[in-house]
Amino acid sequence: MKIQLETLPHQTAALKAIDQAFPGMDNYTNDPNANYIYANPLVKYRYQERANIDVKMETGTGKTFVYTRLMYELHQKYGLFKFVIAVPSPSIKEGTKSFITSDYAKQYFSQFFENTQVQLNVINAGDFKAKSGRRNFPAQLMEFVESTRQNANQIQVLLINAGMLHSKSMHRDDYDQTLLGGETSPVKAIAATRPIVIIDEPHRFPRGKKFYADIEELKPQLIYRFGATFPEITTGRGKNKTTKIDYYRGRPQYDLNAIDSFNQGLVKGIDVDYPDMSEQQASARYQVKAAKPKELILTRNGKEHRIGIGENLADVDPGFAGNITYEGGTDRELSNGLALAKDMELIPSTFAESYQDEILNQALEYHFAAEQQNFLRPESEANALRIKTLSLFFIDSISSLRGENNSKGWLASHFEKLLKAKLVKLIDKYDLALNDRERQYHDFLQATLASLQSEHQDVYAGYFSEDRNSSDDDIQAEVDDILKNKEKLLSFKDEQGNWLTRRFLFSKWTLREGWDNPNVFVIAKLRTSGSDISKIQEVGRGLRLPVDETGHRLTQDEWPSRLSFLIGYDEKDFAAKLVGEINTDTPISLNHDELTKEMVELIVKAKQQTNPKLDPKSTANEIVNNLGQHGVIDFNRNFKDKVALNGKTMSGYEAFLKLYPEVEHHTIVAKDRVRNLKKRHVSTKVKLRKENWNQLKDLWQQLSKRQMVKFDDSINQLAEDVARNVFSDPDKKIFVLDQPQIIHQTISTNAEGAKLQETRQDYRAAYRTMKYGHFLKQLTLQTDLPVPLLHRLMTIAMRDQLNNDSNYINEKTLNNLTKTFNRNFNERIRTQYSYVPLKFSASTSIYDAQKQEFVDELPADLLGVYSADAVADPKYLYDRPPLRYDSTDPELMILRRTYSSQITVFGKLPKKAIKIPRFDNGTTTPDFIFKIDQADGQTVYAVIETKAENMRLGDEEIRVIQQKYFDQLRESGVYYRMATSEDEVHELIRKIENKEISTDDVTH
Repeated sequence: MKIQLETLPHQTAALKAIDQAFPGMDNYTNDPNANYIYANPLVKYRYQERANIDVKMETGTGKTFVYTRLMYELHQKYGLFKFVIAVPSPSIKEGTKSFITSDYAKQYFSQFFENTQVQLNVINAGDFKAKSGRRNFPAQLMEFVESTRQNANQIQVLLINAGMLHSKSMHRDDYDQTLLGGETSPVKAIAATRPIVIIDEPHRFPRGKKFYADIEELKPQLIYRFGATFPEITTGRGKNKTTKIDYYRGRPQYDLNAIDSFNQGLVKGIDVDYPDMSEQQASARYQVKAAKPKELILTRNGKEHRIGIGENLADVDPGFAGNITYEGGTDRELSNGLALAKDMELIPSTFAESYQDEILNQALEYHFAAEQQNFLRPESEANALRIKTLSLFFIDSISSLRGENNSKGWLASHFEKLLKAKLVKLIDKYDLALNDRERQYHDFLQATLASLQSEHQDVYAGYFSEDRNSSDDDIQAEVDDILKNKEKLLSFKDEQGNWLTRRFLFSKWTLREGWDNPNVFVIAKLRTSGSDISKIQEVGRGLRLPVDETGHRLTQDEWPSRLSFLIGYDEKDFAAKLVGEINTDTPISLNHDELTKEMVELIVKAKQQTNPKLDPKSTANEIVNNLGQHGVIDFNRNFKDKVALNGKTMSGYEAFLKLYPEVEHHTIVAKDRVRNLKKRHVSTKVKLRKENWNQLKDLWQQLSKRQMVKFDDSINQLAEDVARNVFSDPDKKIFVLDQPQIIHQTISTNAEGAKLQETRQDYRAAYRTMKYGHFLKQLTLQTDLPVPLLHRLMTIAMRDQLNNDSNYINEKTLNNLTKTFNRNFNERIRTQYSYVPLKFSASTSIYDAQKQEFVDELPADLLGVYSADAVADPKYLYDRPPLRYDSTDPELMILRRTYSSQITVFGKLPKKAIKIPRFDNGTTTPDFIFKIDQADGQTVYAVIETKAENMRLGDEEIRVIQQKYFDQLRESGVYYRMATSEDEVHELIRKIENKEISTDDVTH
């Protein structure tokens, strides 16, 4: 399986905003060194704060992808070719390195930036060790500094962590070599290249502190900062003391905050849970009064307990199980690694093995609940692609997992026992599997059990900081799988068809930052983390949206996903804290007394997201005038104390939120995005008005009949024609050599100065190739073309185009063939298929096919993330208020409109209400339905799909699919239209009512 990188809409928006904020190039400079071949071209306003750019992106939304693509774009547009990426820690450095050097990232960027390569130079602590008594520069530092503009197809990137950048090795100037013909200090040599610096996690590089001072020593022309959190700056004292976020230009140039990330479904939802305990156990709380290097002071019920270095906490309370002692020192840690701070609370019972067993057991329950859904995909169409489910456990210590002399620690033994019991129970459940997918899952479970019971199990693995230099082959294999083989972890089978059963990962804190896997659905903490920051980091490891077995990222609309986060009782307020933290990450502060300029701007920006053509100034004036006309504000824009709105009396501020709900969409995280499952959470349900739905029953009996996509008879010939054209490679871009170009540079000096000599060499031994059998197998799997055809076309290409050079059989060629074929083929077949009704009906989210009845109620989130009050309307399909919707414009505006008496029922369709098969797999359901009684007594239906005016990639494809499906129901009186505004929908309905409808009205 190969991860498929896709530029998502919010990432496109980020890149656009960054490009607009770029100051431009200084093409008219008088600087005599402007064309210095070792340095970047000159940027306008270089070295000034107004040139710097801040990009705020929440964890899990792809900031590493964005700044990697940014480097490619800056190189392509402006010739900038030297970048320094500064990260706070070695673990984040490893994560960044893993992404930039991954095959899937290289293949993705090669589509857009042909022949351009990133040369990633990573500086590590051991790279400066003196050899043979000489103090030399690391080769990767020399590569970065001494590369030149003459290699126009290469981007030089130096990746370094804060500690390394601050080290003596980077600042000393007594090396036995020179750089650029004279520099003996690494930092000064890098500064001479006029780099562009990218800071990842800017809150770890606050201005005025040592790490930011190191950045300034690099003399960057321009700094980009990417992160979810930015440093704060405090000015004044006492009553005049103010704290604000430190942005270069006062605000970020792109702001994707936590609220928008959760509300827009760009990350998983979160469910927080913990094993309960008795009141007596819970009340046994000890507070840290002081944690000193040589003494720990705990208090309970007014009594102090002093614990010295090496003394056992069980001497204070036998509930502190596990032989836990106080280690003290500068980190003030317990022997289990927990760092203590003043006012922390410790509950002895949470340290017991029995309590940790409860967390393990609960985590396994959540894991297999998610795994069955993800593997079987019961809510999707047949043959929906499977999703691998992973779980991550944070534990006390390595010894609890790995004992001495290759034995198992107590935790591993307990985990295996619990896991085995779960597996046996599930295997029994699926022994009588009814369909092929269930039989596959049964096989997967059996393979898991067999591996678990083998001498070298591959079901769970651990990664700890101590593993980095381990000589144990088994441990090193586990580490490589976790850190480097992300695609293997996400795959179900290896190349030989064997099940890959590893899906449970254990770590201390090594994986809390810099590592992530999109398919982590469960995180369990078997010990408290001791700080709110690390809690958020741990949640971040599982926030990314999952991918299916082909590497395709699944949006929340395609497959709703949630992260189960298991904690101990001592952190039971975590969900409330997380919601509070998300809600503080708001772009503005809402004023309850007056309408501020920032509040109006927020509404304008929200409206521009769906209609980018809106004029900001006139839209702002319309908002203010509308609020004045409703009596919400006075002439000074103060909110009035009492306002009558829709028959209710409320404050002016409350009325403001009712009229402009988008304000809360961008300032408060939506309900149910983060849930505390101990709060007896009951999913919000919406009740159907059966009498209204039954008016649609005749239509729904047609819609419930399953349909199959049947391609035209000519499809096989068409596929062959497309394949022939791709293999003929008319543009000479398909068959390529996977061969790095080696550039050798030599600097010589004479009386006239330094001179660069550069030679380029191709090493045939460096060609990367694939075995032909594996190449063909992957090609047929990724294109669905038969092997004989592919072999025939490949033979012709080798003979007529490639001189039988087998070096062209490589991953780059494979990627070019599959992507070009699939793109061209999908373009050709978009309309060359039909829907064939099958002889059975199937249930959907709204209809029970077996009973031939509509359901009584459904989960509210199937209708929409947000809710809003509304006047009761007897024609509506659900009980209201409140209304459920996903976008203010046009969805909420359509729902709030009053319709003529000819509309007998109307409403929003829930997700998966119809499940129209897509020719490219998956299903789709439109957004609205209207039943219309025309003047002559004929009943017709309007089915509407709504999209923002700035449509995303794929929206047009959805329109074509839905249009084709509903065209076959035209004789049943069904009219379909994709609309981008409320007025467009209203005009369509008016024409249908008056029988003025034309073909043009329902074909675009």
